[in-house]
Amino acid sequence: MGKWSRRAFIGAGVAAGGALVVGIAVRPGNPIDGLSPLLTDGENEQLLNAWVKVDTDNIVTAVIPHVEMGQGVYTALAQMLADEMDADWSKVQILEAPADMQYVSDSIGRDFLFPNLQVPALIEPTVAGGILELAQAMGLQFTGGSYSVRATGQRAMRTAGAAAREMLVAAAASEWQVPAAEITTADSMIIHAESGKSEPFATFARAAAEQSLPAKPKLKSPENYKIMGQPKARHDIPEKVDGSAVFGIDADVPGMKYAAVKAPPVIGATIESMDATTAKTMPGVLQILNMGDFVAVVADGYWQAQQALGTIDTRYSKTEGDGLDQDAIFARYASHLDEAGEDGGDMQTEAGDITKGFTEAATKVEAEYKVPFLAHATMEPMNCTAWVRDGKCDVWSGHQAPVNARQAAADAAGLPFEDVTYHNAYLGGGFGRRSDSDAIIMATRIAKATGYPVKMIWSREEDTAQDHYRPSATSRFRGGLDKDGKAVSWDNIHTHLFDPADAPTIPHYNIASHRIRKVDVSMHLRFGPWRSVDHSQHGFFIESFVDEMAHAAGKDGYAFRRELLAKSPRHLKVLDTAAKMSGWGSALPEKHGRGIAFVPSFGSIVAQVAEVDMSGPKPRVTKVYVAADPGFVVNPDGFTAQMESGIVYGLTAALYGDITIKDGAVQQSNFHDYPMLRIDEMPEVEVTLINGDHERLGGGGEPGLPPIAPAVTNAIFAATGTRVRELPIAKHDFA
Repeated sequence: MGKWSRRAFIGAGVAAGGALVVGIAVRPGNPIDGLSPLLTDGENEQLLNAWVKVDTDNIVTAVIPHVEMGQGVYTALAQMLADEMDADWSKVQILEAPADMQYVSDSIGRDFLFPNLQVPALIEPTVAGGILELAQAMGLQFTGGSYSVRATGQRAMRTAGAAAREMLVAAAASEWQVPAAEITTADSMIIHAESGKSEPFATFARAAAEQSLPAKPKLKSPENYKIMGQPKARHDIPEKVDGSAVFGIDADVPGMKYAAVKAPPVIGATIESMDATTAKTMPGVLQILNMGDFVAVVADGYWQAQQALGTIDTRYSKTEGDGLDQDAIFARYASHLDEAGEDGGDMQTEAGDITKGFTEAATKVEAEYKVPFLAHATMEPMNCTAWVRDGKCDVWSGHQAPVNARQAAADAAGLPFEDVTYHNAYLGGGFGRRSDSDAIIMATRIAKATGYPVKMIWSREEDTAQDHYRPSATSRFRGGLDKDGKAVSWDNIHTHLFDPADAPTIPHYNIASHRIRKVDVSMHLRFGPWRSVDHSQHGFFIESFVDEMAHAAGKDGYAFRRELLAKSPRHLKVLDTAAKMSGWGSALPEKHGRGIAFVPSFGSIVAQVAEVDMSGPKPRVTKVYVAADPGFVVNPDGFTAQMESGIVYGLTAALYGDITIKDGAVQQSNFHDYPMLRIDEMPEVEVTLINGDHERLGGGGEPGLPPIAPAVTNAIFAATGTRVRELPIAKHDFA
């Protein structure tokens, strides 16, 4: 942090009306005029790559380069900037950055592309410039992977806030003819106690822009935080409560028409023919389009379009996926794993002598686990409104990567990037699904073909059948225990590896000999990031097998994990906290069980204990205890909500989530056969947060999910003696 070069430095500008604008200038000569119309009120303001501006009313506006999809990122990032700036939180406003290359995140680029990169100071400017160019090439204005706070917040928002404060102080020191060291700041005020002078930030906005640019502004230490670490109310909640919040599906353009779409049920097929005789006669229908890879009906209203679409008889081309069923997919996985045997596959991690470890093991344990394909099932179905006319294109939607969405629309419209305006909105659920631009592309193509502004909405059936799914997977384990029941060897081979690369690894567990391998299996389905990505699978795999090894060793699951974490005190504290919260070891009613799971992911350490009631016809999760250490918690209420949210999403998948394939197509269609967790099924959740390392912040949106499935299945085993090795739990009969 703080290593800024000539290619990436803190810059400042002053608006004509007296507003100070501070930002990260990614390179000299950036087209500031292109950003000004998007972020300023008119001729009285001038923009310079802004992260923050102070207007004449002393309002601090934080420009957030991430999207709000319920995770509270607007508020958390604004807290980080405002705290370093010593702003009055009650006067802080928030503005989402536009879909523009100026707002790609080199901070995320560094963490995503080179997570452990350490370079000498001499070449840091060159490396920083190269990473920036890579980030721009990838369009990394992206919200996901729990990067917002730990990357953008730490490296950009805090730095910009600290720089703004130092420039304001320098301006005041010059005006008052006093040493800058004698000046303090608080609540958007500049104060010189000795002379009794104090003025709002706005007073020195013009002069501040003329100060030397602080190349390395001083950041606060945690004991001086006033806003970070506090449970500040989220800025987006009031308008979501009163209904004024605008989501992608709320777009309203004069003269707008509606489109319903249907793509071939088997991925890769095309439209060979269609009979739309009936649809053409139905009220409100304006156009029926064969787009090659999907059929679209454009009408005066969405229901008219959807009803007409249902009458069209469509024939599709043959594909390699035709005839492929769920059993055949898992058989393909098994075949690849069998071919790899004990020594094949692609090596990911290896330590110690795995052969010796198993030869000398007193007890050997083997198990195989399976998880299904999963859909995202966002509550707001996929949608996009587009208007292509006069060599320009406007697009309205909610997307996790606005720059990429804008580029996708430009490509679909056949226009230059700069001729597309992308209007981002709140996301009614993202979870990775809205990082793909398929809906943007389809809507833009329809708008181009019709000439209307068109709002395209996927039906829930289309949403379920055309998702970019969380992959199904199979994972096989062998474990070795010595005569004292200590884990001495670990061998794992699994199908697929997408992101992140560390998901199958176990660096936190002290096992002398371990090896992790993978095999790749081709598949015709589309895969995409799903909340917590590969940790959603491997959290279940690893923590289930750890429990099996504990049982084989004749040890309690918590005690067994304590042994494995003995050399990792920070991890051990999280595990111990969760166990203590739950009263681990205390008696439970008959047919009740308690299970524990421990999954570090996305820079955060999370342990969960689930209590399950098995006395009824199906498992009922009654209570979940969560201990989490993300390094430092910027907004405790927001982080707690993310732990709870991860449990809702993960528990839904663990209990019910199951996308199955028949004849190459997805069988599920709506919530009747792809159910969500209902409010009466939600367990009580208790969360304890730990600030374990304020220098290294972890994420909040992803890490709450991976432990819940194994915590629940381990609890089921404790209550019934039945081990669940395949999800969803609903597939199993516990009677």
